[in-house]
Amino acid sequence: MGLRKVYRVKRREVLALDGVDLHVRQGEIFGVVGQSGAGKSTLLRCVNLLERPTAGSVAVDGEELTALGGARLRAARRGIGMVHQHFALLSSRTVAANVAFPLEIAGIARAERRRRVGELLDLVGLADKAGAYPAQLSGGQKQRVGIARALASRPKVLLSDEATSALDPATTASILELLRDLNRELGLTILLITHEMDVIKRICDSAAIMESGAFTESGRVLDLLATPGSLLARSLFPLPGTGLPDDTVALTYTRAYDEPLMSELTRRFDVDVNVLGGAVEEVSGVSVGRLNVQISGANRDAALDYLSGKGLLVEVAGR
Repeated sequence: MGLRKVYRVKRREVLALDGVDLHVRQGEIFGVVGQSGAGKSTLLRCVNLLERPTAGSVAVDGEELTALGGARLRAARRGIGMVHQHFALLSSRTVAANVAFPLEIAGIARAERRRRVGELLDLVGLADKAGAYPAQLSGGQKQRVGIARALASRPKVLLSDEATSALDPATTASILELLRDLNRELGLTILLITHEMDVIKRICDSAAIMESGAFTESGRVLDLLATPGSLLARSLFPLPGTGLPDDTVALTYTRAYDEPLMSELTRRFDVDVNVLGGAVEEVSGVSVGRLNVQISGANRDAALDYLSGKGLLVEVAGR
């Protein structure tokens, strides 16, 4: 909470984190999205104390890491797994040996290491690659090895540092599906950083937008989608652009409606409704719809109020 991180670079101070408050609920996937230089990686490294914050505190699973040091901190870190952008595999070790590496460091007996490695490779779908070397694997397979290794010590929290940014779209989708499956099957809490809004849309329960070392907004993704003026909502579902009529209205809804709302508008308020386009997408496991409509007539404002009262997010282009 209140994380602040200042670096000294050539006799000047660079503020990387500026009072960041982050709360990730147990068992959820929380995404932090932002451009390069926003402070995302610094935040992640402060969470597992690879970087010590200049000010503020870090608590994971009820234990304040910033109050620990030495052996106690190393023990606490074993409850936090880390997945890297560029895999960070040891090229001279086989897949099985890479996954076993943290278990060796922890002093786990060989028989138990072998059993655990087999379990993990089966979990990530690489049981047949145990004897292969990293150079023989595709990018997606390398990342699966990295995920298996991160889970070796049975962490309760998994940190993902741009885990899909080096992958093609199809492989990205498979890795995100794996992370969601692990979250559900193991009750794993996942904190991921990304610069891709599609990652937030596909698997995150909650999210934050980060700029210049601070959160500009954060919350549950579905709540943000229903919040007027939300930057996240506008990034996931951009408002109508140029070329559309000035009276275009964007309607966002996060649940199905049994009643024919557009027909009801024309009957109740004597307005003309012209549907210009729309789409339904899966966001955080829920179908979210965006409809662009043109509504005209003397009772237009009353019609918009009616839609808002039905739980739709109503945004008028140009406002």
